[in-house]
Amino acid sequence: MFIDRVALKLCAGKGGDGIIAWRREKSVPKGGPAGGDGGKGGNVVVVASENVSSLEWFHQRHLLKAENGEPGGGSCCHGANGEGLRLLVPCGTVIKERATKEVLCDLVAHGEEYILCRGGKGGRGNTSFKSPTNRAPYKFTHGKEGEECEVELELKLIAEVGLVGFPNAGKSTLISSLAAVRVKIAAYPFTTRYPNLGYVHLPKGSRLLFADIPGIIQGAHKNRGLGFEFLRHIERTHFLLFVLDASGIEERNPYEDLVILREELAEYNPDLLEKPHLVVLNKSDVDDSDIVIDCFFDEYKEDPSTVFVISALHGSGLTELKERLEELWLKV
Repeated sequence: MFIDRVALKLCAGKGGDGIIAWRREKSVPKGGPAGGDGGKGGNVVVVASENVSSLEWFHQRHLLKAENGEPGGGSCCHGANGEGLRLLVPCGTVIKERATKEVLCDLVAHGEEYILCRGGKGGRGNTSFKSPTNRAPYKFTHGKEGEECEVELELKLIAEVGLVGFPNAGKSTLISSLAAVRVKIAAYPFTTRYPNLGYVHLPKGSRLLFADIPGIIQGAHKNRGLGFEFLRHIERTHFLLFVLDASGIEERNPYEDLVILREELAEYNPDLLEKPHLVVLNKSDVDDSDIVIDCFFDEYKEDPSTVFVISALHGSGLTELKERLEELWLKV
């Protein structure tokens, strides 16, 4: 299951209590205080890991707590510190305060970490209150409560290339052909319900991570279809590939589809349109697709070198596409 957004309540550990104790050895005539301090409560720490791909582990786990510190002991023994809670999240996880939506941290690099809740300080035993004027203090303090917070974890995948297109445009077929990954492919809309990821090896040795985003439809910004549920996953990409259906089936106009896709991206985040992009006319193997492709170039007034005619199913045009992507990547 691909989970990319969860809500959690996190609690750091409580500090252990100090205690009152006395020395009672025969060899120590006047004894004295011997109560130790309590241990510190454990912290709650989130750590970015490239070995974790989604937030699935947190699904159905709504409350997580670190370990409490142990109380102090006799003979001036210090209580053990509580074990901290280290939560592994995918690289690209944004953590927000649940109530205010304030961004607390954005974990991008492997190994990057952030302390969300600090454990409570341990209480003091009566030994720590001993002084020249109070040699037998009958006093101790309780450990402090650990910090608590309610947060939202939101994953934004870190990929170099994002595939954007209408349902059934052939995005899943394209990523399966380029990256040799197994994805669900079928002849009905919204086959892809969750983003697919795959590494594509380019001719000169570069390797790019592709993200196949579930299909967008007109009115997605009004929550039609899958809405903008997964568009956050292309915010971090370097390039966009607009995958258009050029088969002419169902009387689709690829140029109109491109205009609609750009409008929907602009409604979500206008900065996405500033990214370098290429246009892919897919399904060129279908009869009469030549007519549709010619009509597209008649309407497309931008640089025609940014348009690639391919058949993801049969692999035609993919070599040229990968070469152009590598050119763009080497300029980054």
